[in-house]
Amino acid sequence: MTDTPIRILLADDHALVRRGVRLILDGEPDLQVVAEAGEGAEAVALARTHEIDLAVLDVAMPRMTGLQAARELSALKPQVRILMLSMHDNEQYFFQALKSGASGYVLKSVADRDLVAACRAAMRDEPFVYPGAVTALIRNYLDRVRHGDEVPDQVLTAREEEVLKLVAEGHSSKEIADILVISVKTVQRHRANLLHKLGLRDRLELTRYAIRAGLIEP
Repeated sequence: MTDTPIRILLADDHALVRRGVRLILDGEPDLQVVAEAGEGAEAVALARTHEIDLAVLDVAMPRMTGLQAARELSALKPQVRILMLSMHDNEQYFFQALKSGASGYVLKSVADRDLVAACRAAMRDEPFVYPGAVTALIRNYLDRVRHGDEVPDQVLTAREEEVLKLVAEGHSSKEIADILVISVKTVQRHRANLLHKLGLRDRLELTRYAIRAGLIEP
């Protein structure tokens, strides 16, 4: 943890809930609530005038919901992490929260147990999900597979994976062309596409990616 506390914007339309959540957060040396809002639009306005690292937003608020506020905040300050706070153990709310830019979803019923860990996870760029949401994610994934939907975020084509594997194994463009029975120019085009798609710079980074993706042994 750094010496500077994580600066938090807290938004909930129930003053009593806000007070309870603030007590939990301010009780930690690395967390500090610097602004409070009673609804979504006020939260967005406060985000414009305060330096914040993290927004903790109630899902259901009057005028502008926490989900709407999360979308606005994501566009306004992409570097700010967002957690949704909800009384609803509801898959739909959970998936909407992820779509809105939140990196975690915490149930109010267990906020005293989960919220501090969720705040720290968000600041490490790690998602935080409660056990019921993990079940929902797995079920959603399995439903996609059963219905023949392509698994989301499948970045590379089968041919690109083949080229990546061979590049990572140390083969030259000519050797790869011979193995796959394609031209050297096609190999070079695939390689350039790989670097562009994955945001990598060279063979070493491609090799590291291939190891992480399980295409080759480390």
